[in-house]
Amino acid sequence: MPGVHFLDARGPESLRVYAIGDVHGRLDLLSAMHRAIAADIERDRPADWRVVHLGDYVDRGPDSRGVIDFLIAAGERDARHIFLSGNHEAGMLAFLRKPDPNGLFARYGGEATARSYGVGIEERPIVEAAAALAAAISVRHLEFLRRLAFSVRFGDFFFCHAGVRPGVPLGRQTRRDLTWIRDEFLTWPHLHPQVIVHGHTPRPEPEILPNRVNLDTYAFASGRLTALAIDGADKRILTVSEGDGS
Repeated sequence: MPGVHFLDARGPESLRVYAIGDVHGRLDLLSAMHRAIAADIERDRPADWRVVHLGDYVDRGPDSRGVIDFLIAAGERDARHIFLSGNHEAGMLAFLRKPDPNGLFARYGGEATARSYGVGIEERPIVEAAAALAAAISVRHLEFLRRLAFSVRFGDFFFCHAGVRPGVPLGRQTRRDLTWIRDEFLTWPHLHPQVIVHGHTPRPEPEILPNRVNLDTYAFASGRLTALAIDGADKRILTVSEGDGS
């Protein structure tokens, strides 16, 4: 079956779709991106819209708790906000279930997430640290994390956090691949049944390739958060940076 090339790909009729890359605790950048998208919608008045968040809301950056609060509130205001899971959300839940000092959360930025909840996981034994963090996280936040979707499709585009396993039908991708895959996906030279819009692998600039679009621009360290806007055949990149509003 022939695949879809980015240049030929189209969004659904009368529906604008925005996809936002990895946030990693940068509430300032997420807020700025939401304002930019709201201004975009106000200016152009599309018939309808969706905002897809590609995961990795937590870890590394300074305010994971604030990011989750912000996303929950956005979803409650308007159900057209869609939230996908990244590997860091999965890692956070795994840490709370079975704390592992060598796991993703403990080794790759989870201490910043814990601090945002008022818990210093570096200062105590790992099991005690996980218990303290579990006590500090609200049921509302846990329910949000547990209910995250793993993929969504609009038009000729398939949205997920990390990517897909080449050769496997998109409807049969595993959660592990959707949140973790890298090399097999990133080096695949052929088209997919839909253009894959993803994050997970940080790059200095967004990657726009024939078969995929990578929106992870290392927000927590670079100070730049990137999104893709799709409106019919029109595709464009939106970027916000540190200092873009308050």
